[in-house]
Amino acid sequence: MITVNGRNVDWESGLTVAGLIKKMNYIFPQIFVTINGDLIKKDDYDTTPVSDGDAVEIIHMIAGG
Repeated sequence: MITVNGRNVDWESGLTVAGLIKKMNYIFPQIFVTINGDLIKKDDYDTTPVSDGDAVEIIHMIAGG
């Protein structure tokens, strides 16, 4: 089990940040991800694993006027 933005989500073996974003259906153009408080670079989303027990925050930026 992992937590994503404070919600419990089932963990899967081999899960990466990119896979988690897809699993959660996040399609926002500007997304920032932290795992256990560490910011993950966008270039590393495909290769950064999400481990069982991790606390993940996925934040999307929006602009307003």
